[in-house]
Amino acid sequence: MNKNKYLIHAHISDKQFRQVLKCFCEDETAEKTSRKTGISRPTINKLFNKFRLRILTLSKLENPFSGEIEVDESYFGPKRIRGKRGRGASKKIPVIGLLKRDGRVYTKIVAKCNRRQLMPVIKGKILEGSTVYTDGWKSYDGLILNGYKHYRIFHSKDEFARGKNHINGIESFWSYTKRRLNKFNGVHKHKFILHLKESEYRWNYKKQMYKKLLRNFRQNPL
Repeated sequence: MNKNKYLIHAHISDKQFRQVLKCFCEDETAEKTSRKTGISRPTINKLFNKFRLRILTLSKLENPFSGEIEVDESYFGPKRIRGKRGRGASKKIPVIGLLKRDGRVYTKIVAKCNRRQLMPVIKGKILEGSTVYTDGWKSYDGLILNGYKHYRIFHSKDEFARGKNHINGIESFWSYTKRRLNKFNGVHKHKFILHLKESEYRWNYKKQMYKKLLRNFRQNPL
């Protein structure tokens, strides 16, 4: 058994671990990573899952947002549900997203996109006094009463941007995440949170991802 500073009970070397992490951060598939590193596919799958679990833990430690924040919801799951579209579509997973302009994004799975579910997320993650941009969805009613400056863009009236009044940033994140998830040809519902948070982490840290994760694994081995 090799002693590995990043991985408890490791059967691979430090160098191999860094190779696998590098492939993960470059968004390589498990199959391609296995070919490049010579490590078995089951081992790669286990390591990728460990990476995602750590990212999920790290996401809970992120500080609240302040300043200008875009808020929106999106739905993940089957592309076509007969008789159901948009908000409330059956079998889809609803997610609220908060994006600080020129900054990070934060996501959370919710049971429904109603005020009772969305407002606690917003209040828990956005500091009072911040400026919040949303679409016209009724569940965002009351943001001003909760201490925020609130601006809406009404997509139902064919509005998409009026100067600084838009939610283009969070919508770009949704597009990015859905493109990423498409390559898996479906994600099991119980693992969706891991892939969602991985996409969030990739969006937030981009080129810093490898160094940040490697440092974290060195301080707290997997």
